[in-house]
Amino acid sequence: MIQPSIEIRSATSDEIPRVVSTIVAAFLTDPPARFAWPSPHDYLLAMPVATGEFAGSSFQHGTAYVSADFRGAALWLPPGVEPNGRALEKVFRDTAKPEHMDDLLATFEKMEQSHPREPHWYLPQIGVEPNAQGKGIGAALMRHALARCDHEGSLAYLEASKPQNIPFYRHHGFEVTGEIQMGSAPLVTPMLRKRRRP
Repeated sequence: MIQPSIEIRSATSDEIPRVVSTIVAAFLTDPPARFAWPSPHDYLLAMPVATGEFAGSSFQHGTAYVSADFRGAALWLPPGVEPNGRALEKVFRDTAKPEHMDDLLATFEKMEQSHPREPHWYLPQIGVEPNAQGKGIGAALMRHALARCDHEGSLAYLEASKPQNIPFYRHHGFEVTGEIQMGSAPLVTPMLRKRRRP
């Protein structure tokens, strides 16, 4: 069966709450997020704030991509733009499970150190709300952004927070570059996509 085309576009600043809600729904079973906030109540309160610090700059740069129905979103940071690390650390210190704090902060510090030294596009968060997964929305989001990376001849980088997502990223040209495993924190897998031309 041929899938209908999935419209992907940049989200506007007025749409930030809707897009963040999609990410929060998509990351409900994300291992690092739930390591930080095992309580559903704490997760639902803190994850929107953490998303804003981790990937919120994507809205300012027009690189927060969303499906037309808001069931999927990909928050990309262009070369030279980074997550707000200090503010994200404060969110963790204020809201995350105290017993997990050291391993959580060590994981994010190692993630920061694992970025390529060359200019690159960074994908902090991509997600499709659970009821819409497996319908091609994630692939459409990925193709949309990677077409721009290829047009610019840029590297693309991400960290897979679930091992089962690695084949999806490999399908789109990413390769594993290492592993991040700090104490009792969940495994995070850095992945890099080399430059391509369209």
